[in-house]
Amino acid sequence: MADKPYKIWFDGDFVPWNEAKVHVLTHTLHYGLGVFEGIRAYECYDGRPAVFRLTDHINRLFSSAQIAHIKIPFTKEEIKKAIFNLLIINNLKEAYIRPIVFIGEGVMGIHPRDNPIRVAIAAYPWGAYLGEEGVTKGIRAKISSFNRMHVNTFMTKAKICGNYVNSVMAKLEVTSLGFDEAILLDTEGYISEGSGENIFIVKDGVLKTPPLTSILEGITRNTTIELATDEGIPVIHERFTRDELYIANEAFLTGTAAEITPIREVDGRPIGDGKPGEITRKLQERFFEVVRGKDKKFVKWLEFIPW
Repeated sequence: MADKPYKIWFDGDFVPWNEAKVHVLTHTLHYGLGVFEGIRAYECYDGRPAVFRLTDHINRLFSSAQIAHIKIPFTKEEIKKAIFNLLIINNLKEAYIRPIVFIGEGVMGIHPRDNPIRVAIAAYPWGAYLGEEGVTKGIRAKISSFNRMHVNTFMTKAKICGNYVNSVMAKLEVTSLGFDEAILLDTEGYISEGSGENIFIVKDGVLKTPPLTSILEGITRNTTIELATDEGIPVIHERFTRDELYIANEAFLTGTAAEITPIREVDGRPIGDGKPGEITRKLQERFFEVVRGKDKKFVKWLEFIPW
């Protein structure tokens, strides 16, 4: 990692990758209160690079900070400009972008008091999160023994760093058993989401996804719903059980990192005929057309980098 040729934006300055360091007593390192985003830039069909739904991601970053009681010491426009400049400086036309806001060193103990708020943004090349084969053929998932947190245990509408310990534990559990991804139930036993993705199922031509009561409001989830509506595919926001997932015709995960990834198997049971279904494929195709600027109807979601 130390020899990566990229620079990182850190508290307003661009620093070499291996010089973006924090103190060992950084408050967020010990207690987990920080917020972050995952964003993607794509090289469009005409060669221009664009960040997908950047404004939505920045808005969610600031909303997460509000929920976490953190005041970001930069404006939304400053963060946006930093992301554009970071991609240009690093000569990245396609990248995964990770802004993080965290509480720095100072007092220890649960209350961070007046510790400084630090902001860093990294950008680097990253392919398919769950593997290229997963995107084309689908992944094998398993219901984790770890539940997604209750809405009054953690703030589920925020991308808070510490929330993801739950996801890490679930991911480690299922991958140790040979599966690709974890699916978590909520505290009432209904399907919630993946370790870092939202989930959809298809049954008899109808798309169903859990409501926003206890899950993160995914930006790719929202994109998928809009694309499905545009395709005339009915969408229902409703809780469903694991056995309903087992007998679905199709299932897939959505997320900035995962994009749209089909699920071909859950708990050893094939979903549908065990391969990506027609609706999944259609939405996946539309999604990649949108992010690469081929679909003019949704070009509003692309913020082109002033290269």
